[in-house]
Amino acid sequence: MSTGEKFAQMFIAIALFFAVVAVILLVTQRLRSRSGELVQAAAFVLPAVALILIGLLYPAVTSIYQSFFDQTGASFIGLDNYKTVFTDSEQLTVLRNTAAWVILVPIVSTTIGLVYAVLIDRSRFEKFAKALIFLPMAISLVGASIIWKFVYDYKDSSQEQIGIANALLKGLGFDTYKFLLNDPWNTIFLIVVLIWVQTGFAMVILSASIKAIPDDIVEAARLDGVSGFKMFRFITIPSIRPSLIVVLTTISITTLKAFDIVRTMTGGNFDTSVLAYQFYREYFISANQGLATAIATVIFLLVMPIVIYNVRQMRKLEAR
Repeated sequence: MSTGEKFAQMFIAIALFFAVVAVILLVTQRLRSRSGELVQAAAFVLPAVALILIGLLYPAVTSIYQSFFDQTGASFIGLDNYKTVFTDSEQLTVLRNTAAWVILVPIVSTTIGLVYAVLIDRSRFEKFAKALIFLPMAISLVGASIIWKFVYDYKDSSQEQIGIANALLKGLGFDTYKFLLNDPWNTIFLIVVLIWVQTGFAMVILSASIKAIPDDIVEAARLDGVSGFKMFRFITIPSIRPSLIVVLTTISITTLKAFDIVRTMTGGNFDTSVLAYQFYREYFISANQGLATAIATVIFLLVMPIVIYNVRQMRKLEAR
């Protein structure tokens, strides 16, 4: 299909969308009663609900159903796939790596972003400092992975280094190091890439929350002799708690879906695979439909508590 045909299809889809909306408005415009408003609301809501059911709920239910079958999906094997996920040595390594990602990335990214936001708040070079730390967010994860793959590039100590990390080690008189090959530290070095990307996101959200703290609260605290770390602990942190929850949960969900970095930098080799990449490997490379869908279900079950907690916290804040 040529580029022109693709653009033509795009414009046709947009035109159809506006045509459907126009028809809905014209049909419901004359209905001024309460029932007419309900019809109009249903006309807009039902398509969205249908898309959610077809594009989200149905695939989720199907995946969970398939996770109880064998590799080809022909024979029912019960919980054997889940047993493999939690007992097989390779899968346990995947779970260990995923746990390290989910624990380290949200905590470290949020901590660095928060400290950075506090330090540059109302400084002379605040805009430039924010742009500098936020810049990695503008790069795709694949692009960031390629950049860091060059940073970690390894050559023998006797050779000229093109990787910054090993060039620094050699310059300081140390032997060069295989950053992406040596387990388990290679997983940590992969985690650094996502921290580098997500810190900018955390900084922007938390910086906006810090600026939203009422000046009256800050001035009252200063009159009471609160300053420095006490101001940060007793005024800043409680005031931005909702934003902290949002940042932590959002980065946690992003981390559970981490795929690009592992795929680009190591291909899941050298004991660096995580759940999202293991799903891809089992489904598309090993053609193990049952185990792949079991892994996908585990990811879903890990994400749900985070989402539920986030929703509950937001409802508590709205109820105040």
